[in-house]
Amino acid sequence: MAVSFWDLIVSPYIIVVVLAVSSIIKKRNEERDPGYKFYVWGVSAKIVGAIALCLIYTFYYNGGDTVNYFLTAETFCNMLVKNPAVFTDVVIFGNITPENYSYFDSSTGYPMYWWDPHTIFVARLIVPLVLVTFKSFVGSAILLGWICYTGVWKLYMLFRERFPLIRRELAISILFIPSVVFWGSGLLKDTITLSAVGWYAFSFHEFFIKKRFKPVHGIALLISAFLLVAIKPYILFALLPGSIIWLSNEQTARISNRVLRTLSTPVLLVAGVSLGLFILSQMGDYLGIYSVDNVFSRAVLVQQDLKKDYYGGNTFDIGDFDASLGSMLSKAHLAVSAALFRPTIFDTKNVVMLLSALENTYITLLTAFLLFRLRFIGFFGIIWKDPLLLFSLLFALFFAFAVGLSTPNFGSLVRLKIPCIPFYVSSLFVIRHLYEQKFNRKLGI
Repeated sequence: MAVSFWDLIVSPYIIVVVLAVSSIIKKRNEERDPGYKFYVWGVSAKIVGAIALCLIYTFYYNGGDTVNYFLTAETFCNMLVKNPAVFTDVVIFGNITPENYSYFDSSTGYPMYWWDPHTIFVARLIVPLVLVTFKSFVGSAILLGWICYTGVWKLYMLFRERFPLIRRELAISILFIPSVVFWGSGLLKDTITLSAVGWYAFSFHEFFIKKRFKPVHGIALLISAFLLVAIKPYILFALLPGSIIWLSNEQTARISNRVLRTLSTPVLLVAGVSLGLFILSQMGDYLGIYSVDNVFSRAVLVQQDLKKDYYGGNTFDIGDFDASLGSMLSKAHLAVSAALFRPTIFDTKNVVMLLSALENTYITLLTAFLLFRLRFIGFFGIIWKDPLLLFSLLFALFFAFAVGLSTPNFGSLVRLKIPCIPFYVSSLFVIRHLYEQKFNRKLGI
């Protein structure tokens, strides 16, 4: 059992420290930036989400990924005492070799996920948190959630700076969506990747769009991209198309001549997409199974595996497809709609799914309402005119396509889709806001 009596002793102290430091950060910034009124509330939501995740995985699921990450990190901590040289070689330098594995025994415990570099990386990453909390499961989860909150907050600040009149709606969509808070707050890959996506978007905007060439922005961009490649490379794949178009739109917007601007737009887009594909192709050796050559085949295999009976029948089916681009694109509408709008109330089989289903009901209604009121063409017309909005929706749709295509299991879907949900819901609120500004009328939903 991961949650223990020790957690009851350590966790309250960690909560007090986290909230105290967060309150100081809020007070130092709130006067110059009213958006910080939500800062401590967002941290509090992360704390609740981290605790809830630990309790549910311990007492409801009786184990799972988050528990295994902690137990693996705990074996690394035990190795630090037994053999610091092996600890350094494994945790610091990442030498995941058969020889190093042979040093683990019953006194240290045996690390899980040893042969999966993307998964073992997470266990290595949380080792400092497990050490500083004296091997507290809940305490480590709270600290990771707090650290990763920085990326979520940066994403909120990015949108709030661009659309200050809807900061409350943006806070709801980025900081307080229950399923995102729950799945994005504990010792999981998703907590780290969600934060990395936020840092990526914020740093990309500062460095490339606003031309603030400060080292901190460049370093943050590189670190966030590195974390995504190290943990879930397909998220970076989903970010690149929108990033390139975002940058291209910003460049063409600076061209004063309307004809030249119109002619240059497709040229810049084609050049940007070509550059992105070239970069991904050059990373093939490092990405391994996530390389451009392998990712399509992997999507088919994962999709077929997750439909097996041993997942409890908690699945949906978008139909069969093969590893060709054309076959996958033929399922795009089904994959995207599944990722963004399912599970529905009718798909619900447990409390965790019900939470996501209630959110999806509102997201579905808001999407349908906006499409109807803006007569579809007007909906996309608003999107095209704002580069940040276009980037946000492109990432959400590319990511939803990737997840919906390869994840026909609801239990996995509600967790894996969380990086795109803040972007998608924020985009809906922005579209509604821009429509209300343009026509000076309030929409009721």
